Amino acid sequence: MLVASQGLRQEVLLLDSELVFNEAIIEERELGIQEIQQQIGEVNEIFKDLAVLVHGQGAMIDDIDSNVENTYVATVQATSQLAKASKTQKSNSSLTCLLLVIFGTVLLIVIIVLAS
Repeated sequence: MLVASQGLRQEVLLLDSELVFNEAIIEERELGIQEIQQQIGEVNEIFKDLAVLVHGQGAMIDDIDSNVENTYVATVQATSQLAKASKTQKSNSSLTCLLLVIFGTVLLIVIIVLAS
């Protein structure tokens, strides 16, 4: 009986040892799962931050696009205004030249009439 009792004790000790080992493995796995959960939370925060940055950059790109379009329209209008100004300046220059010729002719006629 003593041998049977010792065998039973060894078996109980072996089962206790396996139980402790299994509990240690379970605890280790639980810690691993908690660490993975924490890392998933961190990755989630990174993706949220990234989404905010991407959204902000999208708004900036829209602003840049709008500014480029406005600049194009303003440039086209400026080109048109410059063409009009150049045409007006040439017209005014020709008109001034014509007026000077007429004034010179009238002055010459007046001088001739007064000289006679």
